[in-house]
Amino acid sequence: MGVDIDWDNLGFALIPAKEMYVSITQPGAGWDAGVFRPFGPISISPAAAVLNYGQGLFEGLKCQRARDGRLLLFRPLDNGRRLAEGARRMCMPEFPPERFVAAVRETVRRNADYVPPYGKGSLYIRPCQWGTGAVLGVQPAPECTFVVYVSPVGPYFKTGFRPGRFIFMREYHRAAPKGMGNVKAIGNYAATLYPAKLIKAQGFNDCIYLDARQDQYIEEVGSANFFCVKGRTLLTPALGSILPGITRQSVMTLAREVLGLEVREMNVSVEDALHADEAFCTGTATVISPIGTLVLDGREVVFQRGEVGPVTRKLYDLLTRIQLGEEEDSWGWTMSVE
Repeated sequence: MGVDIDWDNLGFALIPAKEMYVSITQPGAGWDAGVFRPFGPISISPAAAVLNYGQGLFEGLKCQRARDGRLLLFRPLDNGRRLAEGARRMCMPEFPPERFVAAVRETVRRNADYVPPYGKGSLYIRPCQWGTGAVLGVQPAPECTFVVYVSPVGPYFKTGFRPGRFIFMREYHRAAPKGMGNVKAIGNYAATLYPAKLIKAQGFNDCIYLDARQDQYIEEVGSANFFCVKGRTLLTPALGSILPGITRQSVMTLAREVLGLEVREMNVSVEDALHADEAFCTGTATVISPIGTLVLDGREVVFQRGEVGPVTRKLYDLLTRIQLGEEEDSWGWTMSVE
């Protein structure tokens, strides 16, 4: 490979790749053809809607190098569709999902040297859509920009695929009912920075947010969707004010169609979680991360004696083998870059 990177010590931090894709739209016109340019700063007005009013979205997906050298994406069209849905909610023009996939594939192809070797990590792909046009009043931007950049990454949590410690967050909520918790909006993540800082200083991997209406049902982890296992049933919070995660959808399909589990999307209470057999969280960055310990108001529950539970392990193995092209993909989830 033509880049000088320590593949054995990758963390989840930005290592800028060579090129990024940029497309812009103007009032009354569609998206331009887009260009590839070296990764670097973008000129933007101080009055840009994204800077003043948070009119911005992002996506996250990965490319992995298979054992035979193929570069494989995982469900990129679903990311494109989710971005388009988010754009409608935030009054921005939709970037066509098919063009989204084409831009992602070409960005990866142009930065193929940055895809880690097999088993050493993945290339994290970050598509963004921002209201970059200048405004003064609270209104949609007259111009929007779509960008795709990439970075090689290792595990999101430093513990890797080992059970982590998570705490229920009582002091702060992530999103409000009927708000934008189901949209991958940039402001949703800014709101989690301070709570995450507090709990990580106490030695926790992340916090679990509760619903803003009754403060008793689980919403999601700060950066991932939540699951717990009770017997032969897999429970996960119902959609509404949580993000419709693509890894979440994949895990539910695998649990139902491969493992034969009953999958229930419902209001998952704190007590449901504390009395479960296993718990884990899912996301593009986190993949499937086992939860070893849950803490609520000083009460501590340890799952599987601190080891990875059997259902969590099976789901992780199935999902990662599909992503690497080593397991039959009956759903057409993986896509080759070549």
